Amino acid sequence: MSAEATNPEARPEARPELRRRGRTRLDLRRLGRAALLGPTSRDRLPDAIGHVAEAHRAHHPDADLSILRRAYVLAESSHRGQMRKSGEPYITHPLAVTLILAELGAETTTLTASLLHDTVEDTEVTLDQVRAEFGDEVCFIVDGVTKVEKIDYGAAAEPETFRKMLVATGNDVRVMSIKLADRLHNMRTLGVMRPEKQARIAKVTRDVLIPLAERLGVQALKTELEDLVFAILHPEEYEHTRALIAAHSGERDPLPAIADSVKAVLRDAGIAAEVQVRPRHFVSVHRIARKRGELRGSDFGRILVLVGENADCYAVLGELHTCFTPVVSEFKDFIAAPKFNLYQSLHTAVATPEGYVAEVIVRTRQMHRVAEAGVVALGNPYAHAATEAAAPAEAGSAAEAADCDEERVDPTRPGWLSRLLDWQQSAPDPDTFWSVLRAELAQDREITVFRADGGAPGTISLPAGASCIDAAYAQYGEAAHGCIGARVNGRLTSLASRLSDGDTVQLLLAQDASSGPAADWLEHARTPAARIAISSWLQAHPDSVKPTTAPARAPLSVVGARGGGGNAVADLPDATVRLAGCCTPVPPDAVAGFVVRGGAVTVHRIHCAAVAQMRALGRTSVAVHWRATADCRVTLLAESFGRPHLLADLTEAIARQGVEVVSATVEPPVEQRVRHTYTLQLPDATGLPALMRAMRDVPGVYDVRRA
Repeated sequence: MSAEATNPEARPEARPELRRRGRTRLDLRRLGRAALLGPTSRDRLPDAIGHVAEAHRAHHPDADLSILRRAYVLAESSHRGQMRKSGEPYITHPLAVTLILAELGAETTTLTASLLHDTVEDTEVTLDQVRAEFGDEVCFIVDGVTKVEKIDYGAAAEPETFRKMLVATGNDVRVMSIKLADRLHNMRTLGVMRPEKQARIAKVTRDVLIPLAERLGVQALKTELEDLVFAILHPEEYEHTRALIAAHSGERDPLPAIADSVKAVLRDAGIAAEVQVRPRHFVSVHRIARKRGELRGSDFGRILVLVGENADCYAVLGELHTCFTPVVSEFKDFIAAPKFNLYQSLHTAVATPEGYVAEVIVRTRQMHRVAEAGVVALGNPYAHAATEAAAPAEAGSAAEAADCDEERVDPTRPGWLSRLLDWQQSAPDPDTFWSVLRAELAQDREITVFRADGGAPGTISLPAGASCIDAAYAQYGEAAHGCIGARVNGRLTSLASRLSDGDTVQLLLAQDASSGPAADWLEHARTPAARIAISSWLQAHPDSVKPTTAPARAPLSVVGARGGGGNAVADLPDATVRLAGCCTPVPPDAVAGFVVRGGAVTVHRIHCAAVAQMRALGRTSVAVHWRATADCRVTLLAESFGRPHLLADLTEAIARQGVEVVSATVEPPVEQRVRHTYTLQLPDATGLPALMRAMRDVPGVYDVRRA
């Protein structure tokens, strides 16, 4: 994890336009001199770490800093004599990484591991020494961020290092927090590298680290990483954006005046709120410029409103939409429906009388902390709640955390991380893992679907655009090879159907355990777990690929006497009445009749698609009513798994209900599914629900519905 420095004139951190407001910049030369002097006396912190302690105490005023002093002493002594390419002592790098995390509010254990994160990789310090001195928790985090040996893995060292870090992150998200801060400082000091190496590191940062920062909700790191990558990979567009921002800085900014108006509105409404103007970062300005073309003064920033409680957020929204003209298309409620990366806020846009449109973000102060720092703001997710309440100063103690015997439950392990950890075990080689990882992280939205079978867990998290195939592999793993269909929100659908957020999914598995997926499943699978499992099965069974179309065989039909209009009567003298085969109406369905060729009246259910088509053609409907007689004719479709004697069992179930079979058609099996079509004469229309239940109770039948 060696960090490379550069001269102050060339490195990106020297560019004032890339600095985040309020973010302290390290004086590397001052820290270097302090580091060379070595540790101070035991009773006080070394001067070189004083700025870290100050930032840490701002978030954790009761924190015990003695462990930080011991970690710094070990890091400084082990890195002594090592220099960065800029000529600064190497200890300035772990100090800078630790300061980034301290400013975000990381707890003491994270900062301790951050100070030591390069010791095992770049010095003679061993993991056993770290464990003996600082406990199992710090040791685990340090091991998680330590690279694998390139001599052992060769070209696969980078993907295997990321695989190792991601697996460790699944057990402790603080591993990735340190990695992100480490990459940010390295990106700030990247200018000394050769241009081709700068581009390679920037591309990995863009494809892997920035999406991970987004998913973990660490916006403060993500936005700065985006700007640094933007400057390296797109220098011309970066310079154009810089020129736009520079030109705007010389003009009158309308946002402060709009913010004052918002303050006055909220003050008059009695809502205690803090109103700020937040300048957009470079990439955000670039995106807005591409979206809107010519930029106006209000496009270079947004207004942030901070309040105390969730209810205050909606009160602010009501006042804004009352006193200003809202832009309805810009409203988003991420409080009622948080993003999958913990983000919560209300987003809206309002137009002022002067014609400016200002984007406004409303959130509580706690939401703001989580929005900026993400998982870092949650502190230690494994600290025992009672221990934290009784002794907050010890919350970061690695020794106490190591002694906790309770099962760890990480509230920050979301669905995307669980999916990633599952499929990485099946990735056959580093190249596949690396390419699939980038594709997985490119998915920027997530949906949640519900299991209809009531199993645990009750929900399945999937990337946006996922299909029933993805849900099958997420729920059943390799057993999903035998999936033959799905019911979404109670209706049968194909496995290729895309799912929407909130759908309820019931997956239908074949009874034949040897069945496998069709080749075209790969076209509809979005998740890596599904794609890897399908590809592996197809490669292992090249001669067993299921056909994608049904075999060309005629259906088996059993036909009885054909009927006419049953007990439907049209209000047209001497007209022949026929019940439509497309919707098979039965009493007491609402129906409509249409005169067809030959003068006959065809009767449809009122919601049949044919009714809409007839009316669109200008055809006039004929009133139809039902006779008092109770008998009726209906067509039912039965979906089932293929098995011997199924037709006989279904026919017997129908006969037991006292129903006459007018005709029956059995289609050829497709992927072990069989469709039966029955036209039935019922002695009483009220017996239809009981008949359909009896047919569903036949083993192997999973759906019965009206045609």
